Amino acid sequence: MSAPSGSRLGVGTETGALIGGRAASTALVGARSVVLPLLLAGAVLLLWELGVRLGGVPEVILPAPTRILAIVLDKRDILLRHAWPTILESAGGFVLSSLLGIGLAILLSYSRLAREALYPNLVFFQLIPKIALAPLFIIWLGIGSESRLAFAVFISFFPIVISTLAGFSSVDPNMVRLCRSLTATEWQVFSSVKFPSALPYIFSGMKVAMTLAIIGVIIGEFITAQQGLGYLIIFATARADTVVAMASIAVLCAGGLLLYGVVAAAEALANRFYGVPGG
Repeated sequence: MSAPSGSRLGVGTETGALIGGRAASTALVGARSVVLPLLLAGAVLLLWELGVRLGGVPEVILPAPTRILAIVLDKRDILLRHAWPTILESAGGFVLSSLLGIGLAILLSYSRLAREALYPNLVFFQLIPKIALAPLFIIWLGIGSESRLAFAVFISFFPIVISTLAGFSSVDPNMVRLCRSLTATEWQVFSSVKFPSALPYIFSGMKVAMTLAIIGVIIGEFITAQQGLGYLIIFATARADTVVAMASIAVLCAGGLLLYGVVAAAEALANRFYGVPGG
């Protein structure tokens, strides 16, 4: 009796060691994905700091990172006051572009007529330089936030359409046939098979769209806004105040990382809810 017990104990120990090893390996990979980018960014900032100080580069040309950080801390009230409109309008444009992009992709996926009629025109509009259309949005919608939101949606929804369509096309047809053979409705097939399978593609497009929405809002602020980080950048550069302009860009990068992190967190939650691998 002792031999089998010892065998079971040995197997349990080996299994526990294997699970522990896998957990440690996963933790190591996760730590590397955080530490390595931080180390690279720190090295770049250090080289930037040394290059500016040792090279005697004028502040109006390129300020040192420590000087930019000092301005961010010193003028944080002004920077935050201008950051909120930019972040809120970027988030609003992203949400609208996501709804429009996913809705269009569903329509194109289920309707061959809509796909043949709309898809070539969507591609055509993407070939137009976006910056050339920004003044027209101001003429059509005025100088308020509506024009910036519309331009952000216009510039960012296309990647979501393409990615979502690719996700729907990648669904295993055998799974779809199995569901239909079990008399599942079209909505059940979509909600249980197609949409969960397309989630990695959808969120890939949404991550790209998030950055494009910020670009769209900044372009709009360059043209007409009286507030926002884009306005502050233009105002500072017109006065040759490079430090304030770079501080505004630093805050813009921080806001963009925050919004991108929200999208990544939403992806993790959606993957976990639908049981998608990697969630």
